[in-house]
Parts: sequence; C-alpha cells; structure tokens
Amino acid sequence: MSEARDTIGLVTSVILSSKNPTAVKAEALVVATAQTSDGVAVVSDQLPTDLLTQLESLAPQLGVTGARDEVRKIPAGPKLAVDVLVLTGLGERAEDGTFATETLRRAAGAATRELAGLRSAAIALPASDDDEITAVTEGALLGAYVFNRYRTTGRSTEKEAAKDAAKDARNRKDPVAAIEILTPLHKNAKAKVVAERAQVVAAAVHAARDLVNTAPNELYPATFADAAKAAAKDVRHVKVTVLDDKQLASGGYGGLTAVGQGSARGPRLVKVAYTPAKPNGKVALVGKGITFDSGGISIKPAAGMEAMKSDMAGAAAVLSTVVAAAKLNLPLAITGYLCLAENMPGGNAQRPADVVTIYGGKTVEVLNTDAEGRVVMADGLVSAVEDGHDVVLDIATLTGAQVVALGTRTSAVMGTDTVRDEVKAAADASGELFWPMPLPEELKSNIKSKVADVANSGPRWGGMLNAGLFLQTFVGDHPWAHLDIAGPAFNDGGAHGYTPGGGTGVGVRTLLGFLEGRAAAEKAEK
Repeated sequence: MSEARDTIGLVTSVILSSKNPTAVKAEALVVATAQTSDGVAVVSDQLPTDLLTQLESLAPQLGVTGARDEVRKIPAGPKLAVDVLVLTGLGERAEDGTFATETLRRAAGAATRELAGLRSAAIALPASDDDEITAVTEGALLGAYVFNRYRTTGRSTEKEAAKDAAKDARNRKDPVAAIEILTPLHKNAKAKVVAERAQVVAAAVHAARDLVNTAPNELYPATFADAAKAAAKDVRHVKVTVLDDKQLASGGYGGLTAVGQGSARGPRLVKVAYTPAKPNGKVALVGKGITFDSGGISIKPAAGMEAMKSDMAGAAAVLSTVVAAAKLNLPLAITGYLCLAENMPGGNAQRPADVVTIYGGKTVEVLNTDAEGRVVMADGLVSAVEDGHDVVLDIATLTGAQVVALGTRTSAVMGTDTVRDEVKAAADASGELFWPMPLPEELKSNIKSKVADVANSGPRWGGMLNAGLFLQTFVGDHPWAHLDIAGPAFNDGGAHGYTPGGGTGVGVRTLLGFLEGRAAAEKAEK
C-alpha cells in the first residue's frame, strides 16, 4: 500500500495483517479497553486469558478506566513480542455489544498520537468488517500527524544528520513510521480497497493541516497558488489555472481585488479542475483562502491574532479534496475555486464605506473590512455558478458567530435544503461534526445597504446566518450549501482523539463523502 502523506517527508505506511497480537513484532501493540458495569474490559479475543485477567485486575492501579480518548502505555511483559502495550479507551459498548465506527476512529487516533517518535506499531482494535477497517485505518493515520517543518535537528553536517536520523526522529516526536492493522480480512479484496481509500483520505487531511500550519510569511496568495500546482502535479485529469492580481482586476473580480489591495502581496483566484473522461455530473467547491487576516482597517485585537494564519483553511480543504477525488478516480467533474488574498491594513487598503463591484456586477458596501471572507467568496461563487455546475459547495472559516453558536468542534452547514441535508449525511458518515442551520427570510434586512445591492456586515445577532444570507445573494436559486468551519478548523487547545493542535483539516472528509455520495447516486440513476 502507498504511504499516507508526502507533504514534508514525514510519512506513515499502513498494511493489513493477520498476525496474532502475541507474536507481532513491533515497538508497540495497541489494544482497546472498554467500560463495563464491573470495571474495565480488555477488548481482545486473541490475547492470552491470563494476560487479560491480569490487565483487568490491575486497571485501577494503572489508572485505566476504559473511557473514550484515554490512552495508557505500560510495559508489555514476557507474553508479548512488543516492548510497549498501549491501552486505548472505547467507552461503553452499544446495546448490541459493538462500538460506533467514530469511537474506533478516535481510539485508534488517540493511540497513534501518543506513539510519535516510534518506528512501528500494531493495532489490534475491532476490525472485522469494512466499516471497522475504514475507521481504524483512518483514525490511526489521522492521529499519526506532527507538524515539524520548522524544528531543526542542530546537526552541522549531512553526515551527522544521517547518523543521528533515528534519534532526531524520536526527539522531534515524528509520527510513528509504520502501522500494521490486525484483521482477519487482511486478504479480502474489498478490505484492501477501503484501507487504501482511508490512506488517500488521511493524506488529504494531512495536506490541508500542513497548509494551515504553514507560517504566513511563507504561505501567501502566490505561494499558495504554487502549492496548488505542486499538489496537482502528476495527478491524472487535474489542471490548475491561476488568475493573478492584474488579471483579477481586469476581469472584474472586485471582491478579491478589494480585499487584497491592502497587502504588498496580491490576491489570486486558483481553479483546480478535475475532469475525468466520462463524468456523471459537475460539482464546484469554493474555498475561502485568506492567508492572513489582520482584519484590515477594522483591525483585530492583537491577542490571538497569530491564529489568523488559519483563515485559509477552507481553501486548503478544497484543494486537498479535489486532489483526493482525482486519486480515487471519482466519476465527477470537480472544480475547486481557491479565493486567495491577504487582508492587511496597508496604505491602499479598502475602507469602511467603500463600494465594491463583485464579479458578475452586484455591488457590496463594505461596512467592516474584517468581514472580508464573504467578499472574496462572492467572486468565487458567481464564477462557479457561471461555469455551469450542478451544485456548488463553499467552505470557509467565515464567522466568529459560528463559534458562539456551536463551539469549537461542531461546524455549521446551511443552504438549499436538499444539498444541506446531503452535506449533513456525508458529515455523519465521515465522523465529522456538522449541524444544519437555517437562512431565515426575515434576516435578509440585516444585510441591506443604503447605497449598494448588499452590505458585507450586519447586526451581531444571527451573525453566522447573516453571512450565509450574504453568500446566498451570489448563488440565487442554484443548488448550494455553505459550510462554516470557523471554530473547528484550528485547534488552539489540547489535542484530542485523532485531532492535533493547530490545523485540523476539518471538512475534507465531509466534502469527499459528499462527492462519493453524489457519484454513487448519479451512477444508480443511469
């Protein structure tokens, strides 16, 4: 099988294996624990009975409760061929005695996150059907992520670096290098396919995380465009087109031009088009790509502004999704629109009270230069509708109001009812948390302008919905959904489950699931 990520050289390989966990040779063995009415159960039908009894009896002294997200590492002992035994919690079983796939995904990810610095691990979680294999493989790979781009080894020569590579990997806590998923279905053709898909998905999430975590002095609109070209290089049927600041101005892309004009580094609109030989339909994905958001003249408070390097997480998710869809050979034509700008308060920056003409002709009164994301997205949305797609999805770190309403782990989705519901179903299936929100007709008055077609900001109350209604202005009745990922896109708290600190890659799995669902539905209709 292929390696899970290749963005900065830190990769995790995965194989399916039928080895008995007592005999598998690795540095660590991951086994599940569960909460029971009597205490703790070790979830394994292959470990020796006396070892299971010993572990369960020692659980209280070891601090093992079996709770979700709990990980405990202990010496493996003489009955196992590994050095370390890792106990990862699943919580309580469902009434039918099983565990939800998302529970398995999180437990696998929580374990591999704790194994950074090791070379190899075997995972003996429940993996007896395709859904379980998908969840365990995805979770293990999603948890095996570390962003070490800016950490140096301190080695003065290449010879010293090569000599101490393994030591440096441990010190930097590089992701575990190789994982074996222990399953009785290791030779099953379908199981191999779902495991390979899980690797493509995890690689896409990691690529999005890497972009979000990249420092803004390195990632700005022009270099983001270069990153898109690099990501699509050698990927079949994918073409990247870049409009620079001069082309945007002459082409009437007033939103991107206005937001980007305060920066010395001009905006870009990047189209990443995947066009297979015989597509069953056309889908557009539009991503907000504010590579750094100072707020412009309506400047943000200094505290926490460093997290605004993540304001391009929507564009990162779109790029990664289109490339992954191509690698999965989905029978859909999919075009990603990366709306890239840096929002800075330079001498040429847009001002409150400016009126901007969006691509297609609608005018926007700028009341707040920190409500810039919806302005650049308007250009992308009009362009996507004009290009004749069956459905348009947009994804953006759009509003602080999303965090107020839903917190830092649940994203919002709104739009055309049927498309919104498709997105919610895809999110549920992928394990990502999205919640459907309305677009009330009566709130449209909140974004009325006295001088232009629409204002880019409204009252505080219903701020997330106001932003959604603003975007709806530029798609009209076209099938569409808007995904607001403002809180979940960047984790500035502690890591949990398979989610690291920093960029999370949220939205990639949902978008891919949506596309796969669309592809399957189109195929069934034909």
